[in-house]
Amino acid sequence: MASKDISYDVLIIGQGAAAYAAALYAARYQIKPIIFGATFGGETATGGSIENYPGISEIDGFDLMMRFREQAESNDVPIVDENIVSAARMEDCFQVITESGDLYQGASVILAVGRERRKLGLENETEWMGRGVSFCATCDAPMHRGNTVGIVGGGDAAVKGAVLLSKYADQVYIIYRGDRFTRPEAMNIRQLEERTNLHTIFNTNVVGLEGTDGLEGVVLDREFNGSRQIKLAGIFIEIGADPRVELANQLGVKLNDTDEVMVDKHGATSVDGVFAAGDLTDAAGDLKQTITAAAGGALAATAAYEYVSEHGNRCGVHAMGYALV
Repeated sequence: MASKDISYDVLIIGQGAAAYAAALYAARYQIKPIIFGATFGGETATGGSIENYPGISEIDGFDLMMRFREQAESNDVPIVDENIVSAARMEDCFQVITESGDLYQGASVILAVGRERRKLGLENETEWMGRGVSFCATCDAPMHRGNTVGIVGGGDAAVKGAVLLSKYADQVYIIYRGDRFTRPEAMNIRQLEERTNLHTIFNTNVVGLEGTDGLEGVVLDREFNGSRQIKLAGIFIEIGADPRVELANQLGVKLNDTDEVMVDKHGATSVDGVFAAGDLTDAAGDLKQTITAAAGGALAATAAYEYVSEHGNRCGVHAMGYALV
């Protein structure tokens, strides 16, 4: 195995909003961070247009994440465009290994690897993200004013997303394979029932996406109103997302009953020196957004700074101990 014995104050794993924010804050605290991750920008980068990030009226998620990355780089944060495949505590240091076998060590770790959205497994599903296919009603609902859209799923997130979409779209179809919604909140069901432009299609699966250079409609596995095809300007997939917990498990971090990394108000996990931020954690409840991820990254970096300042770095690089400016 090729190895590099390179030491840092904080190893930041992930390349989304939480990771970049953590890196920026760590750098400004004048401790030495490094970022790892093969997938640039997390979900934000592939989610299409964003209209709810404070201070920016509208921006493509990819462009916003490029700004995050460029700001981290301008603060001399190194970025390794590889995933971490192994993480462990070795005496007073944490050690991680990249996909290519390179070894890095650090006094602390920030996990910011996010979640893996469950997909339908259909052709063009990934390619058309931002072109009619979306995984975030909160992000993209305002772009569908006057359109006809669909949402796939039957949990509370799907019901809540459908209600939000109905405030913008002309017609909204909820397509679900079950015969009833799964544990929705009563308030959300009440709002759904009050919306005259919301239509439920139970016991039905979406089996195809239609269009040329983006979504124009979907194909169902059974007829609805005499046809298996529905013309849609957008389809929102709300069938859940799974936290990426492989590294958390390797480090022995405590998870909750939905496999989210449990953190305190500072972003600290159950393991000393290990912090977490973003959609991987239980910090923001159901509000998994770019802004909450970035906030979590800032908190985790602050906690990591305080940890390294108190305990030092016995890996070879020491915290400078300067205050944020």
